[in-house]
Amino acid sequence: MHNLFNTIGIIGKYSDPRITKTIASVHDFLCKKEYKVIVDSKSAAILSQPSIKSSDAESLGKSCDLIIAIGGDGTFLAATRAIVDFNIPLIGINLGRLGFLVDISPDQIQYKLDDILQGKYLEEKRYLLQATIIRDEQVIHQETAVNEVVVHRWITPSMIEIVTRINGVYLNSQRSDGLIISTPTGSTAYSLSAGGPILHPTLNALILVPLNPHTLSNRPIVIDDSSEIEISFCQTKQINALVTCDHLEIPKVSINDKILIRRLPTPIKILHPEDHDFFNILRKKLNWSSGYHN
Repeated sequence: MHNLFNTIGIIGKYSDPRITKTIASVHDFLCKKEYKVIVDSKSAAILSQPSIKSSDAESLGKSCDLIIAIGGDGTFLAATRAIVDFNIPLIGINLGRLGFLVDISPDQIQYKLDDILQGKYLEEKRYLLQATIIRDEQVIHQETAVNEVVVHRWITPSMIEIVTRINGVYLNSQRSDGLIISTPTGSTAYSLSAGGPILHPTLNALILVPLNPHTLSNRPIVIDDSSEIEISFCQTKQINALVTCDHLEIPKVSINDKILIRRLPTPIKILHPEDHDFFNILRKKLNWSSGYHN
């Protein structure tokens, strides 16, 4: 089963000093197994091992057939955006805290990673979103999101007035602090804190969650993920809004701009250990059923 993967890339949370030992451990483990290993340049810089092969994260997808993200969910999101166009799978190794996406702890590397490399894994497909900013009929910016696209009010104490259309059909107008458009992956992130529902990652759905709406009957809504969502503004005076894709900011969105949000056609593939259990992660991460046992 060794030929399942040949060249493996590592993307780490290079800003965290705890990461050095884990990256070095994973790198050495893979090299002993005779895989070709390439570490993203910023992570390689903290290892101080000149013999390590490195590349910028955006180029790893061209030369690797598997990526291992080491860090937290944020590192995993960054790795996903870096390789989204290359249709290669991802594995997540965490830094000791349970994550929704990174589910192998450092002390499990030897046996769980080895099992996955031998083909003993569960594969999940997750779809991403693409946000397109249109001004005067011209595309001025595009960005990809794994968790969510959010339209926020920006540098103003006033609410923004948002018009939402689904597949060209008018849904509603709202005065609020903004709107979250979340994937099932993002349903346990910002969307959850704003009162949105948790979706199982395999559902073909999107969630629209208003942020502090002026009308309390304006509630989250779940739609099919093949839908095209169009956001525009109905203010009578100029405003500035901020659009974020995960944690990446698209500032200075203006009153006449339109924001189109679509699902990317090709999903990313996440490889989990065979004992991966989404519901178990929910119970641990959200402290459900504390003190109870099945």
